[in-house]
Amino acid sequence: MLFEIFLNQPVHIYHFHQKNGFACMMMSEFFELVQLLFVVTFTTFLVNCVEYDILFANRAVNHTGPGHNPLDRNKVTLPDAILPSQQCTQRIQENSWIIFLLIMAAIFWIYRLVKVFCNVLSYWEIRQFYIKALKIRMDELCNFTWQEVQDRLISLQREQQMCIHKKELTELDIYHRILRFKNYMVAMINKSLLPVQLQLPLLGNVVFLTQGLKYNFELILFWGPGSLFQNKWNLHPKYKRNGNRLELAQQLSRVILLMGLANLLLCPFILVWQVLYAFFSYTEVIRREPGSLGARRWSLYGRLYLRHFNELDHELHGRLGRGYKPTSKYMNSFTSPVLTVLAKNLAFFSGSILAVLIALTVYDEDVLTVQHILTAITVLGVVITIARSFIPDEHMVWCPEQLLQCMLAHIHYMPDHWRGNANKSETRDEVAQLFQYKAVFILEELLSPIVTPFILIFHLRNKSLEIIDFFRNFTVEVVGVGDICSFAQMDIRRHGNPTWLSEGQTEASIYQQAENGKTELSLMHFTIKNPRWQPPQESSVFISHLKDKVQHDAQGGPSTQLLLSEAPFCTSLQSNESGTVPDNLLAGVLAHSNLTASGLQGRDHRFIPPSTAASAAASVLASFSTSQLPHTSRGRSHGLLRSSVPPESTMYRSDRTIIDSDSCIRSNTLHSEFASAEMSLHAIYMHELHQQSSHPQRTLEQWQNPVPMRDLHTNTGFQAHSGLGSSISMPTTVHLGGWQEKEEEENEDDQEINSGSTLKQGTGSSC
Repeated sequence: MLFEIFLNQPVHIYHFHQKNGFACMMMSEFFELVQLLFVVTFTTFLVNCVEYDILFANRAVNHTGPGHNPLDRNKVTLPDAILPSQQCTQRIQENSWIIFLLIMAAIFWIYRLVKVFCNVLSYWEIRQFYIKALKIRMDELCNFTWQEVQDRLISLQREQQMCIHKKELTELDIYHRILRFKNYMVAMINKSLLPVQLQLPLLGNVVFLTQGLKYNFELILFWGPGSLFQNKWNLHPKYKRNGNRLELAQQLSRVILLMGLANLLLCPFILVWQVLYAFFSYTEVIRREPGSLGARRWSLYGRLYLRHFNELDHELHGRLGRGYKPTSKYMNSFTSPVLTVLAKNLAFFSGSILAVLIALTVYDEDVLTVQHILTAITVLGVVITIARSFIPDEHMVWCPEQLLQCMLAHIHYMPDHWRGNANKSETRDEVAQLFQYKAVFILEELLSPIVTPFILIFHLRNKSLEIIDFFRNFTVEVVGVGDICSFAQMDIRRHGNPTWLSEGQTEASIYQQAENGKTELSLMHFTIKNPRWQPPQESSVFISHLKDKVQHDAQGGPSTQLLLSEAPFCTSLQSNESGTVPDNLLAGVLAHSNLTASGLQGRDHRFIPPSTAASAAASVLASFSTSQLPHTSRGRSHGLLRSSVPPESTMYRSDRTIIDSDSCIRSNTLHSEFASAEMSLHAIYMHELHQQSSHPQRTLEQWQNPVPMRDLHTNTGFQAHSGLGSSISMPTTVHLGGWQEKEEEENEDDQEINSGSTLKQGTGSSC
């Protein structure tokens, strides 16, 4: 029984933990049914049972009879606008379209009810699995991290042999079971196989990936009728053979066509549901906070593009959450002068009218009884809020390269052509594809029922042969796990990229290589997140090579003590006020190369030779290694760092001895902080080395022509040098969008840093 639960429902075991157990999951399922029932019932009531002529006072109401005040005879009450139940029922019966929609909704609701009932049985078995096998009570589940649950799964395999095909279960095996299909999706996005980028007239290149389209992709490829997988863990054998690829491509093309036609047939019903659900979900939010539509969120495409292989949902959510503020600041740093002028004047005129209306209502509240006065006040308030969102903060400083580097520290992936072009609108538009407005997200979801059938029929069908070849070439069978995407093995020899530190270690062709260093960065991420994992031989060689490279580059890098002292320069760009050691080290790395390249004096009143972000990151990573030694010989390491890094917080250790569970629990929080910072440093370091390998001449020119600090004080000065790579355009102290501090405090900080230098003081001086 334990074997069946673990083998068949690894995803549910993970979701059971992430959704806080049986009670929370069942309540969510129950209220989903209630929501569907409420939306259908309430919409039917609004369409058929409300007399809108009376509600809008287009038809007079005359209340006569005993008990009615003569003064209230013509006053409209809410019951006056609601039809009697018999009349309401008659209206519904006379409308065949409403009856058809209700029948369709009832069928879907019954389907959902049966599915919820099956889920209840499944979740109850998982609940018993947690209690009896993993020895975790439901009232204690929220106190366990997933890493602790995972450790118990591994221990349980050793004791009871749940998986009969393998004696030892590794962390990677568990990740493969949970992320089997998601790893395929990440790989197909990485290889640009799925048609999510469309060329539209006037709009140009547009990325379109919605929940509905993603659901159809997964239905066609993984678990729907006619899909490529015969069950949850095995690809159908015929798709592994090379002989009948054309026939299989035609078969897949027919499945996609049928799925597209089904979407086209159901389009009206899905569209009505999308509109109703969006109306009930967002109307109150928009009325209360009109500016919420201008907030941004990571798009579905962005989550797949930025996701590592073998990265769980909560790991991705935490990483993108840390990158939210730097990315928001980068996007907000772009303003349109024309829109700014129009927005200021629109806000002025609207505010003037609103001020008069408010003054009149204060003078005499009877003004509110005038028709459409409340509507006018509400609309003017919304217009002012929207207009102000286009007016930039007067304290904002133009420093896109630094902000882009801060983004990279958390999102880990960045196309090569962004480097040195952060100030261009093309780069900003590409970032917007990953980090979209909430209004754009809502609009795309509303258009999804209309657009999805055409993408399936006219775009995905054309890629049928490529999809068949992809699954044949990039599917491997792992004992005890089943068929998985070969990219998920993070095999440097098979899928490495020579320009990402794997030169001489990979045999991959261009077709087999993962793009943007996905294999190398995913390997580092998984190794850091799972320090007890024993990588295979090829991966171990790559990691050892990287560690040696870090130790070598660290010899010419700054000390961790210097980086900690320079951390305040980047605090506002880093958008993190926690002040922890790993956060300060990361901020110091982001700030150091810019300070040294610009010739700014150090704390000891001496100029420091320019150094790259790679050497600064290598210095900190090497300090993680030396901090593990009982007697640290490296004099430049910071004492606080030596006492703060937990034994399992970094991969730079002399061994992989498993520590006891008590010390692991005590160091969970600190381990998570250092692991995130270490991966951010690796992302910066590996991107810098990739740039040096791919564009050595451009990197050399950047360091032969450093940007003077005075040229970074003004917008025009920075734009003149915006072509510089982020290896020298590193962030210093800057206060952007809403970060308001007293000018006296800024002056005091600058005086302390400059020690009498004559740098110009001002809001923009820190960039």
